[in-house]
Amino acid sequence: MIKVLIVDDSKLARLVLMKVLTADPEIQVIGTAANGEEALRFLEKPPRGEMPDVVTMDMMMPGMDGFEATRKIMETHPLPIVITTSSYKPQEVEKTFRAIEAGAVTILEKPGAVAHREFAAACKEFSDTVKVMSGVKVVRRWPRDRKKTPRPAATSIIHSNHSVLAMGASTGGTAAFQQILTLLPGELPAPIMMVQHIAGEFIPGMIQWLEKTTGFPVHLARAGEKIQAGHVYIAPDDFHMGVMPGGDIELSRSEKEEGVRPSVSYLFRSVARVYGKKAIGVLLTGMGRDGGQGLKILRDAGALTIAQDESTSTVFGMPAEAIKLGGAQYILPLKEIPIRIQQGLGLEPRPDNIE
Repeated sequence: MIKVLIVDDSKLARLVLMKVLTADPEIQVIGTAANGEEALRFLEKPPRGEMPDVVTMDMMMPGMDGFEATRKIMETHPLPIVITTSSYKPQEVEKTFRAIEAGAVTILEKPGAVAHREFAAACKEFSDTVKVMSGVKVVRRWPRDRKKTPRPAATSIIHSNHSVLAMGASTGGTAAFQQILTLLPGELPAPIMMVQHIAGEFIPGMIQWLEKTTGFPVHLARAGEKIQAGHVYIAPDDFHMGVMPGGDIELSRSEKEEGVRPSVSYLFRSVARVYGKKAIGVLLTGMGRDGGQGLKILRDAGALTIAQDESTSTVFGMPAEAIKLGGAQYILPLKEIPIRIQQGLGLEPRPDNIE
């Protein structure tokens, strides 16, 4: 039985989430809290000694909000924390992604109104994701100052045959993307095209957060826009993203692949057609199988291909599929991926990048 603690200042929201979660026979809600202080008190002295396997955390609450609560829980009682929200105001979105930085494992939209025609599907997706997240291994976060880390620099540039970096992820991917971009030098000699499975309402906030925390120019991809070295392009909601000869972005509303649009495999196939062996493909953490076949196509085209390893993946679904299909030339822990990318792009990383 998976034990859940619900943290939300709205009594109605707590009741709805409790009903959604307990509809699954494998889930038991062992407690609720109206703010961060109550959540911490619960974890310090859990009733009957039962600790939750996973915490659902609202963001904007009176007293201690979701970001501060996440930070303190990860410092004192590290547990998988799922951020839940139904608001997309800039202030809330920024705090949501700061909570991901602080150690939360993923973001979920709260299930909508009961009358919504997709409510049943949304409830199942919500409870299924909470179940998966309950098994994620988390580590204690230690208090640290928030001074900006200097961007890594390359000691030298050597000849490179690679012209574009294509990346894809789902659950846990936002934090993985952010860590990789933070460890890459700003003057990257290639554009970066990224597909992240995430609710469309979060994409503008994710772009702002990535730009603010990594220093890269990050753009919502637009059809016909020419990709530029050192810039990051994010696939928009409900559109597949590809690239045309000459480096212009292509967007498509063609059929979903593996149940998703945008699809990582769609991006990888497109990049394989246009760039072939001059591409680098990276498949990161995520539920499902999207990207696996696409990474194999990239490798068959001669591209450098990388899959995140199981030990550092939040969910080892998408990378595992690529590995099973033989699509991953390299299987690496997250911190080693930016090093291999730099090597592939003809950059020689500084030794301090390997820490």
